[in-house]
Formats: sequence, C-alpha cells, structure tokens
Amino acid sequence: MSAASGGGRPRAGTAHGTVEGRWGPGGTAVFRGVPYAAPPVGPLAFAAPAPPRAWDGVRDAGAFGPTAPKVPYPPLFAALLSDPEIPGEDCLTVNVWTPDPAPAARLPVMVWLHGGAHTRGSSAVPVYDGAAFARDGVVLVSVNFRLGVLGYGLFPDAPANRGLLDQIAALAWVRDNIAAFGGDPGRVTVFGESAGAISVGALLAAPRAEGLFRRAVLQSGAPEVLPRDRVRTMVRRMAARLGVPATARAFGAVGLPALLSAQAAVLRRSSPVLGGPAFGLVTDPDTLPADPLEAAMASEVPLLMGWTAQEHRLWLAPTGGMRLLDRLGPLAVAYGRLRGGKDRAAVRALRAALPQASPADLAGHLVTDRLLRDPLRRIAGARRAAPSHLYEFGWPSGVPGLGACHALELGFVFDTLALAESAWLAGPDAPQALADEMHGAWVRYATTGDPGWAPWNGDGPPKVFGGPEPEAVRVEAVTPLVLP
Repeated sequence: MSAASGGGRPRAGTAHGTVEGRWGPGGTAVFRGVPYAAPPVGPLAFAAPAPPRAWDGVRDAGAFGPTAPKVPYPPLFAALLSDPEIPGEDCLTVNVWTPDPAPAARLPVMVWLHGGAHTRGSSAVPVYDGAAFARDGVVLVSVNFRLGVLGYGLFPDAPANRGLLDQIAALAWVRDNIAAFGGDPGRVTVFGESAGAISVGALLAAPRAEGLFRRAVLQSGAPEVLPRDRVRTMVRRMAARLGVPATARAFGAVGLPALLSAQAAVLRRSSPVLGGPAFGLVTDPDTLPADPLEAAMASEVPLLMGWTAQEHRLWLAPTGGMRLLDRLGPLAVAYGRLRGGKDRAAVRALRAALPQASPADLAGHLVTDRLLRDPLRRIAGARRAAPSHLYEFGWPSGVPGLGACHALELGFVFDTLALAESAWLAGPDAPQALADEMHGAWVRYATTGDPGWAPWNGDGPPKVFGGPEPEAVRVEAVTPLVLP
C-alpha cells in the first residue's frame, strides 16, 4: 500500500506497518529510519538480526534512525570525513529516497553500503543523501548495520560476520518491501565504497544473498577476508582491557561506553596501509563459506569497479605520513615494494609512469596496487559470464595535499557537492560538470547496465573521471596537507 494524495505526507506500507515520510524536491519522497530488523540490544547484541516488531498505526519516518554504536574518527580525520552520531538502540534501519512512492512505478533500485573500515560511518552522512538519485529516476536505499566488535568481532559463542548478516537482512527487506516505495525488486544494484565495497564483494560469495541483487558496484574496495587470528587478536586485546573472557556473553554484559572505549584503544594499532589486527570479514561455513575474491571472479553478476588515483593520501596525509615517507626516500619505496608484494621491475615501471611522484606517493601506489587495483583488475580479467566495467577517479582535491584520495569520489557519485560536508574533503569549487558525468554514469548503470563506456577486456586503461594534468600531479606531490 502507498498513499500520496490530498497534499499530505507520503506514506508506504511495509510488511511490518505503514510509514510516513516527507516530500523532497521535485515531488520526490524520502522515508528515513525504517526498521528492517529488531534493535540489536540485550540478547540480540551479538546474535543474527531478528525481524522487527510490527507496529499499529502510522510510524513517522521523517528522521534518520540511530547510528550503530561506534567510536569517532580521530580529530585529523574528523575534519575531513563527516560521521554524525545519533543516539538510540533501533539502529538497524534503512532510508528510502524515491521519485514515485507508488507500487506501479517499478523503478530501478540502488542499495548503498557505507564505508568506514567496518568500524565507523552510517547512512546519515550528509554526502550520502539520495535526493539526486531520486531526481534522476532511481529509488535509493541506504543502510545502517552493526560495526566494530558488535558487527565483526569473532567469538566462540556468536555467529561470525554479523554486519554482513545485517546487510543481507536489509537486502531481503528491499526484496519484500521496495515495490511499495516505487522500486522494482528485480532491478536492484548494490553499491558500496571502501569497507562497503568489501561488503559488496562478500555478498557475491554469501549463499544467503543469492538472488537479492542484479548488479554490483565496488568503489575503492576489493573482496577480501581477514585471517581469523587477526580478528581474534582485536577481541583478545579488548578482553584484556576489559578484564573479561573473550566471549560474546561476557562482552554483552559490559556497558556500551566501556566496550567502545576498549575498542577505540585497540583500533589505534591498526592501519589500512601498515596492517595489523583489524575488524573485518572472515570465511565461515555458515555465513561466508568461500573466498569472496574467487567468488567474484566466477560470479555472473555484472560489476562496476574502480579506485581513485591516489587512494593512499587520505590514509597518510592527515597524520604526516606523507612527509615522513618522503624523508625516508628510497627506504620508503623499498617498504612499499615489500608491503605491496612487488618486484623491482614494478617499481621501475611505476617510476616511468609517474616520473614526478615523490617517494611517499610511490610507496603508497605500490601498497594500493596490492590492496585495490591488482585484485579488481584480476576480477575483471578473469570473468567471462558477465561484464566488468573499470574506472579511475583522478581529479585532485582542492584541499592541498590530498590529491585524488580515498573517498573523494563520493560527493560526485551522489551529486552532493553543494553540501558543506562535501567540501571538507573536496575543498571549494569542486567541478559540478564532473559530478554530472559520474553521477549520470551510476544512474545509467543501475537503469540499463551500461555506465557509458565499454566493458574491460583485460587490456588497456580504465575509464578515467577527471584525471589531472601532469603539472597538477607534480604540484600535489610536494604540497603539505592543510586542513580546512
């Protein structure tokens, strides 16, 4: 059931009750904070997601629901990445932006999984506003899911990969309910960035997710699983700080503030570039039985995949890591070669391709190749059953020192450059024409499966969005970071 008449607020009927949203620009509608699972508290804190409780009457869906429990970004990163915190227990919710909240519309659907190293982020980040997708004929769904130790801590007495199970439950909610919001459950594209892209890769391998989406987009994240001992180490370190056994039952008896404080302490010793213990997905007989990288190579789901030209700068520049690596010179390049698993020929080829790159950029490129570019190219090159489209985002941020860094493309994909939070990372005067191009490609992909360029054939460069001139690369290589 859907209703949108008489000048009142838009309504939609879900399997658990009716929700009332708000009208947006151009007659679009948005429904925020709609539960797809029960609040993960008490005995459900470390359990698989349970169905939400049905409600009588009309539930107000005018505001974002609570964000999943998390620790804030360190100040240097918080100045670049918006990450609002909304208190409350009912955090397993979705938001829906739709051009037409009527069952007969049957519009393409995109489901967004946010990034944040599996420990931060939410669907309430302003940059992820779905109004532009609704304006352009796509139903946009964004999802909250459990993070950190609650979503990915590995325990002997709890299911593994609970954050992934939350995402699967959200996709099942989309299948069962999205028609009431004008969406076509048979035309769902799931997309994510960073840890969200890693999650998309896991969904390709998760038996419970089979049939829940038709296409997938992986932005700056390759399918991966972590060694179980690497995730267990995070739990054991937290247990030592808390003085409790490393079990879900013991952790569930700890107050949330103390739990998050212990999590924040152990996270300081983890880095995307330097490695170390981390929270993340693991292979598991029940939830993720296959290596998601291998599964992606064999999958028949069409894929759109890509990266930014200088991913590493978000991880290194705010902390002074770029300056440190530049001072180390050849030692930094040698570290990047070893950490990236590259030989000396690869370093020579990179120097030839980027003759003005600093030692820090060379090291960062080598590590990023290992983490992102190489596995995504490997997936695209191995697939025969479905097309793979590759892209690179090359426009350098207006914030000096960041270059074409990790997460910079998000304001362009969502066409939210006008928001103040987009400027935190992109700086002033980001090119709207580039957002028109990139956002339009994502809309076309969700609608037709063709983003506007040919599938990758195993050779040649990817599609480039906004690549800088050589002089711009040269300037960016030596400019220190200045936070806004």
